[in-house]
Amino acid sequence: MDITNAMKAEVLARALPNIQLYRKKTIVVKYGGNAMINEELKESVMRDLVLLTTIGIKVVLVHGGGPEINKTLKAMNIESKFEDGLRVTDKDTVNVVQMVLAGKVNKDLVCQIGNLGGHAIGLSGMDDNMIKCRPLDESHGFVGDIIDMNTEVIDEVLNNNFIPVISTIGCDENNNCYNINADTVAAAVAGKLKAEALISMTDVVGLLRDKDDDSTLIHRVYISDVPRLISEGIITGGMIPKIDSMTQAIREGVKKAFIIDGRVPHSILMEMLTDEGMGTMFRSR
Repeated sequence: MDITNAMKAEVLARALPNIQLYRKKTIVVKYGGNAMINEELKESVMRDLVLLTTIGIKVVLVHGGGPEINKTLKAMNIESKFEDGLRVTDKDTVNVVQMVLAGKVNKDLVCQIGNLGGHAIGLSGMDDNMIKCRPLDESHGFVGDIIDMNTEVIDEVLNNNFIPVISTIGCDENNNCYNINADTVAAAVAGKLKAEALISMTDVVGLLRDKDDDSTLIHRVYISDVPRLISEGIITGGMIPKIDSMTQAIREGVKKAFIIDGRVPHSILMEMLTDEGMGTMFRSR
């Protein structure tokens, strides 16, 4: 169906209340999944972020890079190992993670945002002591557990109307580099900034009552209901740490958090700028 100019104008007019709600506020977007490896989706996401900054919303982009890390490790004949959904990261692997995340992936995103007319600065959790961490445990090697978050450099970048693009590595007091789960970093950044919203892009439509039936999407969840949903088997597997980190961010002052389907073009705009939304929203009562 062709979209007429009148229809486009109507869409913009209906978005006005939400634009006013988020204007001059900060949102944190965790970027990963299929939206990161499909070039058309990647451009769609970056275009959305540039649009949001153009209408006065402060955007922080936190990214992972698992597929690119796997590709590079394979090319270097280093085996990828996972335990409990986390990458087992020895010294050789963490060197590759640092190179890929803070180097290639981060700078590719900064470049693409710039080519779309936006302004971005690439950062890592090692810059300005942003993320201090310790080993998560002995079995995962150089996988980090955040012990301190310094957002001074993020604030500086936002106040100068740039998008901070943050790769999820950090360091300890002995200058060792650590790989950190992107959901954990995004939630910690959002909590420290007291962001208006935290958005996690995934490869599912949101939280489902029946994981095999997209029509069972749960549109809104109060964080007080999360323990019950876990006990009922509705929140399972990798969703548990993702939603736990979102819950913690809300307790630290984030107004709301969303799980949205990154496989759908412009899913960020549909969630933020329409009343209907498209994923699952988490909030306190």
